[in-house]
Amino acid sequence: MALGKDYATQECSIASALEVIGERWTLLVIRDAFYGVRRYNDFLVHLGIPRAVLASRLQALTAQGILEKRRYQESPPRDEYVLTDRGIALWPTLRALGLWGREHLTKRRLRIFRHAACGTELGPYSDCPACGTVVAVPDVEVVPGPDLSRDPADPVSRALLKPKRLLRPVEVEPA
Repeated sequence: MALGKDYATQECSIASALEVIGERWTLLVIRDAFYGVRRYNDFLVHLGIPRAVLASRLQALTAQGILEKRRYQESPPRDEYVLTDRGIALWPTLRALGLWGREHLTKRRLRIFRHAACGTELGPYSDCPACGTVVAVPDVEVVPGPDLSRDPADPVSRALLKPKRLLRPVEVEPA
């Protein structure tokens, strides 16, 4: 029996969501957008993704309103990709999936997410135990965890060794 290409017969909101974000690489592109990766080449280098696959995922995420394509240079024309409100709404999903992977698969603390205002590590629902609030995505700071390599090969990973707030553009040093 051939594997179907969609979930058309499923009456389920999870199946509908998988139609948009369920392809291989898609959630990693979205994860990187939360980290502040915006430029095509930075996604390419950080993910190690084939060019055609990256172009397809960026196009699909833009068409679905998860990313917005913005021109940052006219000559030659260059665009960047920024999460929309619809994309930012995926944060709880990525947070939960990351915690699940850490607890059940890797057992490694690669990145720590904390409340930028007070420095407290977030709870599983992006809550700040110290402040008693759910922390908005722009107020989340990501810092390297104890198990993250301190000598990564690519410039985006090196830039992500510095604490930074989610959604703010990653500052990659020129090669």
